[in-house]
Amino acid sequence: MYSDSLVIGVLPIRRSFLNMEEALRQKTAIMQKISERKPSCVTIVNIDDLCANGIASQLSTVTGIIEKFKKHHINALFIPFCDFGEEQVAASVAKAFDVPVLVWGPRDEAPNTDVSRGRDTQCGMFAATKVLRRFNVRYSYIVNCATNSTHFTQGFDRFVRVAMIVKALLGLRIAKIGSRPSPFLSVATNEAALMRRFGITVEPISPSSVAKEALALIERKDSAWQDYLNDLRTRVDCSLMATEDVEKITALKLAIQARMEETQCTVAASECWSVFYDLLGVPPCVAMGELANEGLPVSCEADVNGSITMAILRACGLYQKPVFLADLTIRHPANDNAELLWHCGVFAYGLRASQSKPYLKDSFQRWELQQGELTLCRFDDAEDNYFLFGGKGKTVAGPETTGNYVWLEVNDWQRWEEALMFGPYIHHIGGLYGDHLPVLREAARYLSLSMQEPDNCSIRSL
Repeated sequence: MYSDSLVIGVLPIRRSFLNMEEALRQKTAIMQKISERKPSCVTIVNIDDLCANGIASQLSTVTGIIEKFKKHHINALFIPFCDFGEEQVAASVAKAFDVPVLVWGPRDEAPNTDVSRGRDTQCGMFAATKVLRRFNVRYSYIVNCATNSTHFTQGFDRFVRVAMIVKALLGLRIAKIGSRPSPFLSVATNEAALMRRFGITVEPISPSSVAKEALALIERKDSAWQDYLNDLRTRVDCSLMATEDVEKITALKLAIQARMEETQCTVAASECWSVFYDLLGVPPCVAMGELANEGLPVSCEADVNGSITMAILRACGLYQKPVFLADLTIRHPANDNAELLWHCGVFAYGLRASQSKPYLKDSFQRWELQQGELTLCRFDDAEDNYFLFGGKGKTVAGPETTGNYVWLEVNDWQRWEEALMFGPYIHHIGGLYGDHLPVLREAARYLSLSMQEPDNCSIRSL
């Protein structure tokens, strides 16, 4: 399974004249909590070797902190306030990095008294965020709450996912295998604009070179190909397929994967039902599903924006579960708020419903996806602007159909349909299990995307 990692620099701050013992107590509790909550893909870089008790309070320490964070190539910055904090230190470090920044401090237990002064944590964050704005630092915030509260743990988890999306998109490399099919003008996009705006590179790959490598793999019959062929036959019923076609499908998967690795691409957009029939006599649909199962999603019809959509969702899920790109096809015959998410057979095996028997027919996969909560997403463009659609729903039972599919029920399908019809979107939409809308909203803000949801579409149907 393809994965990636995230490095977070942690900058605890305090006011120099406030109680160090109390600030240290807060810092210790915060570091313990994030150490417990952070996923295995996250590395924490602290400042314990640079500041007393690992808490910054002096401008003189800023240069060393920046140098350390740059040395470790941080992808995000977390600034926990251990008391009122020090706004100049926070802003000076944050402005040195173009990464997502999280601001938060634990809720004070009691106000000041004649005997002792409290931490005034919330007060300090009001001041510091104003300075961050003046320094043009874009930041995220978790509501002032207790360290052991669900508000904090949920907020920290969401921030990790946001930072992972930002890292994934900026500098993404996409393998584009062939050209878009002629009838699909809807998938056309401006590759130069993607490079200029996000640093996204689209790497062209010849379908004929992929087909040639696939045929060579079949000819060589090496152990890697044989092992993969046996693995597919063990998991999926291939009895309705000709042996030579199954061999071509498995070889095609390995050939595409090899070209992606050679070009350092982690997602792809491929011409599918047209060119590969001519080159190999089979479509690449099964190969695409198998690649998605390993965390290397490939969009159909050379849909580059669809590939970017799946890169966003894959990072949102911390690379722990496959994502899919579905066609929005028909409304449920008996449920006005449900829609069929379908494609001819390119969804990951790991998303298959346990009761759905997996088999291949006519070089396409056949099975239903598992039940659960789903977040749908689409990255797209229009008039030199970039947009992100997001919505959530739950899967429901529906009529059986061909290919790979699942039925999705939402709160108000008419609002969804209006938002998708009037927004700059097409019939391809990405899916990730779970509720990830808050993460997508925040990621869109960092990436300067216009976030659109069904409930905030201002244009209505007649």
